[in-house]
Amino acid sequence: MTQEQQDYRSLTRRDLFAAAGTGAALTPLLGGCGAESGGMERAGRAEAPPAFESGSRLTRSNTIEADVVVVGGGMAGVSAALAALNHGASVVLVHDRPVLGGNASSEIRLHILGADEHGARADTDSRESGIIEEIRLHEVVRNPHRSYGVFDLLLYEMVYRRQGLTVLLNTSCCGAVMTSPSRIAAVLATRPSTQDVFTIKGKMFIDTSGDGRLGAEAGAEFRTGREGRAEFSEDMAPPQPDNQMLGSSILFTTRRYDQPIPFTPPDWALRFPTCQDLPYRSHGSWEWGFWWVEWGGHIDTIRDNEKIRDELIAAALGVWDHIKNSGKHPESANWALDWFGFLPGKRESRRFVGDHMLIQQEVQRGEPFEDGVAYGGWPIDLHPSIGIYSKEKPCLQIRVPMYNIPLRCLYSRNIENLFFAGRDASVSHVAFGSTRVMATGSVMGQAVGTAAVMCIRNKCTPRELGRQAIRDLQQQLLKDDAYIIDASNSDSLDLARTAEVRASSETPQGKAANVIDGVARGVGQATHRWISDPQQKMPQWIELRFRRPARIREVHLAFDTALNRSMTLTLSDHQNARMIRRAQPETVRDYELQILDGTGAQTIAQVKGNYLRKQIHRFDPTTASGLRLNVSATHGDASARVFEIRVYE
Repeated sequence: MTQEQQDYRSLTRRDLFAAAGTGAALTPLLGGCGAESGGMERAGRAEAPPAFESGSRLTRSNTIEADVVVVGGGMAGVSAALAALNHGASVVLVHDRPVLGGNASSEIRLHILGADEHGARADTDSRESGIIEEIRLHEVVRNPHRSYGVFDLLLYEMVYRRQGLTVLLNTSCCGAVMTSPSRIAAVLATRPSTQDVFTIKGKMFIDTSGDGRLGAEAGAEFRTGREGRAEFSEDMAPPQPDNQMLGSSILFTTRRYDQPIPFTPPDWALRFPTCQDLPYRSHGSWEWGFWWVEWGGHIDTIRDNEKIRDELIAAALGVWDHIKNSGKHPESANWALDWFGFLPGKRESRRFVGDHMLIQQEVQRGEPFEDGVAYGGWPIDLHPSIGIYSKEKPCLQIRVPMYNIPLRCLYSRNIENLFFAGRDASVSHVAFGSTRVMATGSVMGQAVGTAAVMCIRNKCTPRELGRQAIRDLQQQLLKDDAYIIDASNSDSLDLARTAEVRASSETPQGKAANVIDGVARGVGQATHRWISDPQQKMPQWIELRFRRPARIREVHLAFDTALNRSMTLTLSDHQNARMIRRAQPETVRDYELQILDGTGAQTIAQVKGNYLRKQIHRFDPTTASGLRLNVSATHGDASARVFEIRVYE
C-alpha cells in the first residue's frame, strides 16, 4: 500500500484540504466542471448558493430547485427518487450514465440480489417488497425474453414525464455548495453532452452514487478499506486495518450458432492455458460470463478505475480464449461473443460514517434495531482484493439471518441534511459484504426517500427524525409495502384494523382475519394471508364490516406474488430456470372492489389483468358500513390469496 492510499483511508474532503494546507475548506472540488464558483460560504458566512458559472464560453449555466436532490441513478437512487416523489416532494435525480439501473443496467448486467439469496431462503418470504418489487414484477411480465435494453427502458419509463421529477442523465455531480460546514445548499453538476452546468438547490440531499461523490464533496466523513479486527471485534476482519477492498468485474455474454465460430484474442489478452490457472472458478457454462473476472480491490477503485477496466478487459478476453482455444472445452466451438462490457461493475469504494456503523456481529445475529427502516439478508460475501489472480476461492460466503438496517446508518453524522443508501451506507467492510447488493440498496433507497420528505415537512434533521418520529417513518414505510423485521401495522387511521372479517372460504393456514393482522408477508410458518379453499371454484370473496359506518376514500390491497421465490433479470440459464418469468401464479388477476352500505353493494373498482402486489384505489368519499373484495381469477393458483387490506377515510 502506498502512503497516499494510507492517507486516503478514513478521510473527509475537509481533511484532504487541511492536509494540503489550503484554507478553502468549503470550496467545491470541481474536477472537470470548469472554474470554481466564487462567493460561497466560507468561515461561517451564510450566503445563498450562486449559480454555477463555468470558465468555458460555450457552457450554459442552469439553476434548478427541488425539495429533494438525489445523486446516483442506480437501483437505490431510482427507489429513493420515486419514494420522495410519491410523497409529494419535487425531486431532481442526477445520474452520470445514459441509462438508469447502475450495476443492473445494460451497461454492466449484474443480478439484482437481496435477502432471498437467489431463492435459497424459500422457507420464508424474504424477497424485498415495495418499490423494488413493483420494478421486478413489471420486468418479468413485460420482458420475458430477458433483454437488458428493455429493462433500461422500463426504468426510464417509470421516471419519464413524471410531474415533479426532473431526471438529468449523462450528468455528473462535481461539487457541493455549503451554507455552513454541516449543511448542503446545492449540488454542482456538469453535462458534457449538452455543454451545460447545473446548480441544483435543495432542502434534503441523498447520495446513492455508489462512490459517494456528493457526500465526499460536501465533507461528509467516510471510510475506505478494511477495519482492523480490534476496532469492532469482528473475527472476519484482518488483524490490522488496510486499504484492501472488493474489486470490480466485467461481464460478457455469448451466443450459440449452428457452425463453429473461431476466436482470435488480441496479443495483449491475458493467458490462462489450463483450468488449473483458474482455480475454484467454475466455467462450464458461459452464456452470462463470470462475476469472478474481478480485479482492482488492492488499488484505488475510484482513481484507478480506467486502469481497472483495461486489466479486466484483458482478463475477460483471456478467459474466453481459454474456453475457445485451450482444447479443454471443445463444446464451445459453436459459441461466440455476443456482447462485452466496457464499464466495470464496481463493488466497493467509499463508505460514509453515520450515527451508527453496522458491523459483522449485528448482521450475524439478525439484529432488529428499534430504528430499523430497511432489511438485508444476503450472506457476508467477501472476495480477495486481487480477484482473478488470487489462488484462493473467489468468494467467502457466510450465511446470515435477515436483519434490520437502522436509520442511523443512512444519514451522515456530520452533514445535517445528507442521507445515503446503497453501497456507500454506514457499515463496516465486513458487514458491507452483506449490505452491498442492489435489492438491499433499493429498500434503503425507499427508506431515505421517504424519510427525506418527512424531514422537510417536520422541519427537522435526519437525526431528529430518528429520535422524535421513527415510529411514524416505520408506519409509513409499511403502508408503502416495505418490510421491517418485527414491525407491524399499528396505523390508527386504518379502519380495517378493527373491522370484522369473513370470507367465502378459507384454509386452516390462510384465515380471512390474516388480512388485518398487521404483517403483509409470510414469516416462517405464519402465512399472514387469506387463502381461499382451493376446492371451491372462483369467484371467492373476502369482506370487512366496520364497527360503525365510515366515510372512506382509499383502499390498499396487497396480493401474493410469491416472495419466497427468486425473481431477477439474469442471462444465466441456470439461475433463470429457478424463476417464473411472467405474472406469478399466486397473484390475483381479476377482481372487483365493492363498498357495502346496509344490504347493498356499490362497485368502486373493477380490475382485469393485474400482476402487481400492491394496488391502491382512491375514489370520491363514500359512506360505507363495509368493504368486499371479489376475486374472479388468479394467474394460475386455485386459491385467492391476499395479504393485507387497508381502508382510509
